[in-house]
Amino acid sequence: MAQRISILITGASGGIGRAAAIECAARGARIGVHYNGNRERAEATLAALNGDGHRLFQCDIADPAAAGRLIEQADEALDGLDVLVNNAGISQRHRFEDIDYATWQETWRRIVDTNLTAAANLSFCAGKKMIARGGGRIVNVSSRGAFRGEPLMPWYGASKAGMNAMGQSLAQALGPKGVFVYTVAPGFVETEMAAAVLASPEGDGIRNQSTIGRVAQPAELGKTIGFLALEAPEFMTGCIVDVNGASYLRS
Repeated sequence: MAQRISILITGASGGIGRAAAIECAARGARIGVHYNGNRERAEATLAALNGDGHRLFQCDIADPAAAGRLIEQADEALDGLDVLVNNAGISQRHRFEDIDYATWQETWRRIVDTNLTAAANLSFCAGKKMIARGGGRIVNVSSRGAFRGEPLMPWYGASKAGMNAMGQSLAQALGPKGVFVYTVAPGFVETEMAAAVLASPEGDGIRNQSTIGRVAQPAELGKTIGFLALEAPEFMTGCIVDVNGASYLRS
């Protein structure tokens, strides 16, 4: 019998993370559902998963020590860690002219600590475990904002651009050890995090950025992550896969 794949998905209490957890569980994987503050929503994700052996993990991943403990706990509870999905992320919109210097600094610190530094710390700790097991995969959830710019969220765009560079650098560093790194870069997705913007007067303009006339559904990202986590050829390591409905095409 083939060994069952164990996957830790950060930020899996809703949105893209929940969709990825559901997709990967449907493909037979054992899922670690990570959340930070909303246990009720995380338990709803857990209840939605096909199969058994799934586990719930609470952690503030912006705390480096806690991030290290999360990997240790997941590795033990899931009978080894085969795949890490760095999905957890936060954002905040500010107009440059409306904020002061203190707000500027605090927003950069908080967003980068959560979106980039935490993913780097988790990747380091998970990568060590995977090398010891003979290989594994890391899947990063980035954003089209890393390429097109985010005037109301420069911290977000920068954190995701850093994630892209980190993923490609780790693909080169870890490939010889059998650890393969993939990145998916979505456009707008119909999630809780994007709900307010999509419901605002900006919503129709955002939807019409795509040739399809809508934003992505979480399940579409879940399928992409499932492919990268479980099926993608090793030779795709270092890739960045755009899932944005042709709303932004990069050369």
